[in-house]
Amino acid sequence: MQSVRLCVRTLFRDTTRIAVTKQSAGLRLLSTSKMLAYQKPCTIGDPVDDIDTPALVVCLNKLEENVGKMNTAMEKYPGVAVRPHVKTHKCPEVARMQMRAGAVGMCCQTLTEAEAMVGGGVADVFITNELVGKTKLRRLASLARQAAVSITVDDAANLQDISDVATEMGVTIHIAIEVNVGQDRCGVEPGEPAVSLAKLATSLPGVTFKGIHCYNGWNQHVRSTEERSNAVNKVVDLTRKTLEALKAAGLECPYVTGGGTGTFHFEAASKVFTEVQPGSYVFMDADYYKNLARDGNFDTEFLQSLFVLTTVQSAAASGERVVLDAGLKAVSLDSGVPMLSQRPDLTYHSGGDNHGIVTPGGDLPVGSKVWLIPGHCDPTVNLYDWIVGLRDGKVECVWPVSGRGPGN
Repeated sequence: MQSVRLCVRTLFRDTTRIAVTKQSAGLRLLSTSKMLAYQKPCTIGDPVDDIDTPALVVCLNKLEENVGKMNTAMEKYPGVAVRPHVKTHKCPEVARMQMRAGAVGMCCQTLTEAEAMVGGGVADVFITNELVGKTKLRRLASLARQAAVSITVDDAANLQDISDVATEMGVTIHIAIEVNVGQDRCGVEPGEPAVSLAKLATSLPGVTFKGIHCYNGWNQHVRSTEERSNAVNKVVDLTRKTLEALKAAGLECPYVTGGGTGTFHFEAASKVFTEVQPGSYVFMDADYYKNLARDGNFDTEFLQSLFVLTTVQSAAASGERVVLDAGLKAVSLDSGVPMLSQRPDLTYHSGGDNHGIVTPGGDLPVGSKVWLIPGHCDPTVNLYDWIVGLRDGKVECVWPVSGRGPGN
């Protein structure tokens, strides 16, 4: 019954947006298909100028090149798998593209993301986050009936709850002990605390001890290559300490996962990590482009494929500013303001919920399209229902962002 409720809830959330409109003395319920068509910012074959803005758009050629570049990059690290993080795109279509390129599965940060991926055909998901409460854990166990499911744990009582729910529902959930390797967010301390939890995982029914999760998100945006490398060395040392403690306790640990777009080369080369979790590489953003390559220039290993397409809705007669139709509801500002693509002479400023102010106004007339490079791709994607895929100036596809949500 729980599985049925989950399926119905997911179907309703992902495919149904109900609109009620006044019609004479009564109310008319719009059909699901009509409402979905209304919501989409464009249709297949539309030119860029016909896309309703603000819209989240991706250059398909660059997206595909990024996926291929990751596959090529990882050829240097035999024995290390890639499990991309879907918190970047939250879109099963992109996940399937990554799987076809050799990814072993997907990382998810929320249950909603995991449900979207499994519903979209991904057969192996790893939730790199702690889920607390039996309501969520039953949703997790429902997924384990359809796919291989792993999750991080850093608390004994939470691990017991996972075991209880998995046993109750007749499934197996794979456990990765999260180790605090410097981010000071979630995770037990390296060494013996991780051993204690691992021992508990091996003793409980309904769960299996898979390995350890050792991720430090702050390291992804350390700017110089040397400093990023040094930061990852500290992660590797703490990870190795934990592996040695597990071995001394007689526990095998064949799975060590972590790393991201900014550091995956270092984790993959460490001879300690067996898997890396880059996510942003498929899209990139303005903040990642502040990272430096070994030559001291800005890192361009991956291409900017994601943009927020906007329209100039107002222009000051003085030319000192123009106003875009993309404000706080269209772009995330947590990692700084977006950049204007190919216009380094212009600066975006927040103008409120629905406005972005660009200074100077320059040569942008009312009605012209502006391409914004998000400051942070992950939360920007989370603001949209659709990703518009462009090729050769026309809409080739419109993909649902079915894993978006506040974190449930």
